This record gives sequence, structure tokens and C-alpha cells, in this order.
Amino acid sequence: MGYSPVSRVRCLCLSPRRASGCPQGAAGILCYVGAYVFITYDDYDHFFEDVYTLFPAVVIIAVGALLFIIGLIGCCATIRESRCGLATFVFILLLVFVTEVVVVVLGYVYRAKVENEVDRSIQKVYKTYNGTNSDAASRAIDYVQRQLHCCGIHNYSDWENTDWFKETKNQSVPLSCCRETAKSCNGSLANPSDLYAEGCEALVVKKLQEILMHVIWAALAFAAIQLLGMLCACIVLCRRSRDPAYELLITGGTYA
Repeated sequence: MGYSPVSRVRCLCLSPRRASGCPQGAAGILCYVGAYVFITYDDYDHFFEDVYTLFPAVVIIAVGALLFIIGLIGCCATIRESRCGLATFVFILLLVFVTEVVVVVLGYVYRAKVENEVDRSIQKVYKTYNGTNSDAASRAIDYVQRQLHCCGIHNYSDWENTDWFKETKNQSVPLSCCRETAKSCNGSLANPSDLYAEGCEALVVKKLQEILMHVIWAALAFAAIQLLGMLCACIVLCRRSRDPAYELLITGGTYA
């Protein structure tokens, strides 16, 4: 008895042997996303005191490491043609899928908290600014103002209420407020056109929310892939137990 080309393609597509390497690729991407969140967050940690915001990133890195192990289990299971190994493969995929759903939920929860957290923290950071490179808060403010092209909390006039502005008594803001195109800018409020007009608070909130969205989209994408992987693996398990001809086709045997 023969099989049509369509049947052969269908069986080959369902074979986990060809897909067992996918988890390693997914693991690498997820770990990269998690590391990106950690590195980027480090530049804005003074403006967001809730360290639990990093929890989704920690989870996604852990999921990436687990996916690497899943890939090894999948390879061993398909090479040995082990029903037990494939069942374990499906079970771990289910755990990873649930974990990724949790990451998505946590990402949305912390994303909603970003605005309130930044609003509370940014006031303290600007008040402690002293203009020296040795001060971590001052470095953070200068970095953010240069990178996000902003000045002050809501605009450059916010600097007038800081202790640093009152102590310097030169009617100027930090040089990090100067536009890149203003070559002769010295931070003087007498030349507001040389300064960034937009405040930093809204831009910091936007940046942190974008960081969390990277985690959310990565978790959603791989949750969908994991769901498809579970369905395919389950189909393979069912067919191997019910259809001997399918087993022969997968392993390269013949069926007369």
C-alpha cells in the first residue's frame, strides 16, 4: 500500500525530529530579550524604584534556559523514538507555555504601573542633582537628557526649582539640556531655543513601557510557537500508537 505525496509531506511536517532544534533558537532569542531589558533598565533604574519590574525579564531568561534543555530532550526523544521522552517533551512545553502566559500578564501589570512609579521617583532624582560626574543620580539625569533629547521633568523651567540651580546662581541648566545643533550652547535660560523643549518624564515612561512591550511580544510570539509545538507532538504521539504505517514512514521504513 502506497502513500500520496500530500500524506508524506504531512507526516514529515508533523515529525518532531525536524523541529527538535527549534527550542535552542527560541532559547537564544528569549535570553537576548531578557538581557536587553536588564541592560536598558540599568540606564533608567534611578527613575523607577520598583525592582519587581525586572521580574518578567528574569522569568523570560529562565524560560530561555529551560527551552535549551527542552531542545536536548526533544533531540534525544526523537533519536531514540521514545514515547516517554516525547511525553516529557510535551509536558515541559506545556509548563513553558503557562510560564510565558504569566510573563505576558506580569508585563501588562507592571507596564500600567510605570507612569505612577516614574512620577514619584523622578522628582527625588532631580532634587538630588549636583552636577558632578561622581554622583550616580546626576550621571543618570545627564544621560537621559542627552539620550532622550529632553530637559527637566516637564520642561526646562523645572530646573529653576532645584537646589542645584539655586546654588549655582548663573541662570542656566545642565549642558545635557543643550540641543545637539546648538554648538555654542552654555545652558543659559536666556537662550531657550538652544535647549530641549520637551520634559523627560513622559519620555522615560514611554521608554520603560517600550522595554516591557519587548518582553510581552516575545513571550506572546513564543507562546504561540510552543502551543503549535505541543499540538504537533501530541499528534505524533497519537499516530505512532494507532498507525504502524506512520511509524514506518517517519523512521524511513517501508510499508507494503
